[in-house]
Amino acid sequence: MAPSIDGILETAVYVEDMEEAHRFYGEVLGLKRVIDTPRMMTYEAGPAEVLLVFRRGQTAEDAKTPGGVVPGHHSEGPAHFAFRIAKDAYGTWKRHLQAHGVVVVSEVTWPKGGRSIYFHDPDGNVVELATPGLWPNY
Repeated sequence: MAPSIDGILETAVYVEDMEEAHRFYGEVLGLKRVIDTPRMMTYEAGPAEVLLVFRRGQTAEDAKTPGGVVPGHHSEGPAHFAFRIAKDAYGTWKRHLQAHGVVVVSEVTWPKGGRSIYFHDPDGNVVELATPGLWPNY
């Protein structure tokens, strides 16, 4: 039997324009930026959760740090990830996105009662806001 996993610590997305990405993730979505370098930005995405925003093409090579080597990684094309939101925040989020010119591309009501709002970030990544009732464990 495998040891237990406590959750997802980091989720990564790759972007072309770091300034536009910060406008979206920092200003429109209201995430607090923790690290800002030419290669990456990080945002608090919830308790013990971090969103990594990497500049596309800057992470394929290994990165040496004082504590060790971070293996190179990269992604082509749009990625997908979801943020958890409270059930009663769904309508507020939808109105907030629309007020900021973010086009909601889809909404889904799940069998267990959860709801999801899907939209794109400036680089075409698919971002989802999901209420409880999406997965058996959420």
